[in-house]
Amino acid sequence: MNKKIGIIFALVLVAFLVMGTASAGLFDFLGGNNASNNATANDENTFIVGFDAEFPPYGYKDNSGNYVGFDLDLAKEVCERNNWTFKAQPIDWDAKDAELDSGSIDCIWNGFTINGRENDYTWSEPYIDNKQVIVVKSDSGINSLDDLAGKTVETQKDSSALSALKGDNKTLSDKFATLTEVADYNTAFMDLESGACDAVAVDIGVGQHQISSKSNSDAYKILTDPISSEQYGIGFKKGNDALKDKVQATLDEMFADGTVVKIAQNYSDSGVPGSLITK
Repeated sequence: MNKKIGIIFALVLVAFLVMGTASAGLFDFLGGNNASNNATANDENTFIVGFDAEFPPYGYKDNSGNYVGFDLDLAKEVCERNNWTFKAQPIDWDAKDAELDSGSIDCIWNGFTINGRENDYTWSEPYIDNKQVIVVKSDSGINSLDDLAGKTVETQKDSSALSALKGDNKTLSDKFATLTEVADYNTAFMDLESGACDAVAVDIGVGQHQISSKSNSDAYKILTDPISSEQYGIGFKKGNDALKDKVQATLDEMFADGTVVKIAQNYSDSGVPGSLITK
């Protein structure tokens, strides 16, 4: 009797194990195990670049759903020359420091401003000289920064333009009716188009890209006077000089052989070639 009970128990146990395995396989097949499917091992042969996926022309998602951009193109070339596996990792910009500190990304490479953050990261040498500008509708009657008094201005949260308007140019923003922070620049430009705001404060490359991508590009203009200027670099975790030095050495090679300039030409509509800091 005890033997029969033991056999029955064993059969039941095997049945549960089979069902569990099948269920787990089905769960994975249906996409229930996304965390493991999407995980990328961050080892010495993998280079994971953290970037804002809505920051053209430096990093963004194209109409085919692919991650593209000037900075990502540079990073891919760096990986090819070092025999690394390249991984573009879109991140929540507010969580960029946590991503970097945890090691889930190796660097922040996406129109990342050095100015004001000099002591927060281990930096590459600057490679882009960027400006923050104001974009308005051509028929808005806004022709200078002084004309923004009493107007509604939008910019991306935690952006360089926001820092400028809350810092050295606070006297300018104090004259606005409102200075509104939005999640991304796509939202800001949709608001500008609909009339929900009067102007967008933005990096010049992003502004030029947004304008050139519209069918009615003549309906928008960039004010002549910039808000401020800054320099872009690649931000590594504080103290990670070994990786920074390797990436910098490869970038230096790419500048020397003309590769950086060649890649920049693909983003001429966004003014990237004219913003390069050449050596």
